[in-house]
Amino acid sequence: MKEKFVILVGDGMGDYPLDELGGRTPLEAAETPNLDQLVRTGRMGTVQTIPAGMPPGSDVANMSLLGYDPAVYHTGRGPLEAASMNVRLAPDEIAFRCNLVNLGRAADGSVVMGDYSAGHITTEEAHGLIAALQETVSGTSLMLYPGVSYRHLLVWKGGKDGLRTTPPHDIIGQATEPYYFLSEVPELQSFVDAAAEVLRDHPINRSRTAAGKLPANAVWPWGQGRAPSMPRLQETYGISGVMISAVDLLKGIGVYAGLVAVDVPGATGYLDTNYEGKVAAAIAALASGDFVFLHLEAPDEASHEGSLEKKLKAIANFDARIIGPVLRGLDKYPDWRVLVVTDHYTPIAKRTHSSNPVPFLLAGSGSGQVSGTGSKYCEREALEKEWRLNSGEELFRTFMGKQAMPGCCKRND
Repeated sequence: MKEKFVILVGDGMGDYPLDELGGRTPLEAAETPNLDQLVRTGRMGTVQTIPAGMPPGSDVANMSLLGYDPAVYHTGRGPLEAASMNVRLAPDEIAFRCNLVNLGRAADGSVVMGDYSAGHITTEEAHGLIAALQETVSGTSLMLYPGVSYRHLLVWKGGKDGLRTTPPHDIIGQATEPYYFLSEVPELQSFVDAAAEVLRDHPINRSRTAAGKLPANAVWPWGQGRAPSMPRLQETYGISGVMISAVDLLKGIGVYAGLVAVDVPGATGYLDTNYEGKVAAAIAALASGDFVFLHLEAPDEASHEGSLEKKLKAIANFDARIIGPVLRGLDKYPDWRVLVVTDHYTPIAKRTHSSNPVPFLLAGSGSGQVSGTGSKYCEREALEKEWRLNSGEELFRTFMGKQAMPGCCKRND
């Protein structure tokens, strides 16, 4: 029986020590009994998932964790999300992530980014709004596609390269004017202006406002790029498997890597996601394949909200409802290897991503067995280890047995 490989990613779990936690990080403070047990039989270290000079986004970091050098293969977030949505980009097309956002007014009258997710609008509500916005792109060079919750796709045929866009989660509470690029591109300016008019008095937004929720009163295009060209993991590592995530970004990376992007009903990218459905999909995939990449978005979303309570809950859920059940599902296999990692830090204090080296934990059974010396999967203990890798590609090669661990022999050629 072939060895099984599983990567479990808690998006944005990395953080800084917090006074509220007595100088501990959320990873140190959260209830993680399954990870604590795994640490005793695994090995920890740190890895630099964000190459120097690149933005610390989930697109860059997760591409790195799948063994690809983002400096070579990354063209933007938009085209990755397009792949997940089965949108084939022509050579002259550029894809943008298009957020439904909430914009507000500061005391001085300036427009500020109130919320990058329009209060985590539901997918059903968002699809109603995107359907209404289709009239704003009809007959233009733009095409709009609905996604999950606040995350949608905008494709621009004959689009312009070199635009400097900004992720809306990077400027929460800040004036938007310094990050406004639309004056350079009349096609996009017209779309954004027309969208605001449609959204302003839409029944869905009226209903949200009446319920005390934030309305989605604007769109925010960003993360643009053309279709990348990436070799499949089957070609480079001889593995087949699945990508399990609620968000189109991760599914799109999986598509380009040659993985099957699994749609799990009820997967939301938030605290209310279908954990059990994700685990069931992972276990089912291992019965016929040899590789699973399972991604949980909730810790990152909690961090962007600046909610310590939600981040602690998200990490605890990752441990209890993902880590534990997956490990129990692997018991039937004689040889398996698990990598637990966060893609990047999303510090509560910053409410956006940072480029710090992230902690990882490698454990296994059979030929993948390693001996552990830690007691807690967290930033502090990982930083104390001498195992420090310079890139996600290096970590992936090590995980796949193509590169020796410190003090170990290479298992495969």
